[in-house]
Amino acid sequence: MNENGFAANLNEQMQFPAEGIFSKVLYKTESYHYTLMCLAGGTDIDTHTSSKNGCVQVLKGKGTFVLNEQEIAMEPGVFIYMPAGAPHSLKAEEDTAFLLCLHC
Repeated sequence: MNENGFAANLNEQMQFPAEGIFSKVLYKTESYHYTLMCLAGGTDIDTHTSSKNGCVQVLKGKGTFVLNEQEIAMEPGVFIYMPAGAPHSLKAEEDTAFLLCLHC
């Protein structure tokens, strides 16, 4: 844990697997989790919930995010807020990367 802060170039840290998901925890405490998620095109994440509030900041790629049955187009620059307990899922149409932030 770095109490003085840090910087990371997320473009340099992206790694896209041939299939599935690559994830890298950037910083984690009991209250906050920051994770870089990289999904190969065609990858699905089935509907699930989280006990924490969260947000997704799309960095690269395209896909569809479903939050409380509402479809949201994923593309660079899109920000999605998810309250704790909200059902959500996603499908990456092409290699897609996003920053996932979970917090209490």
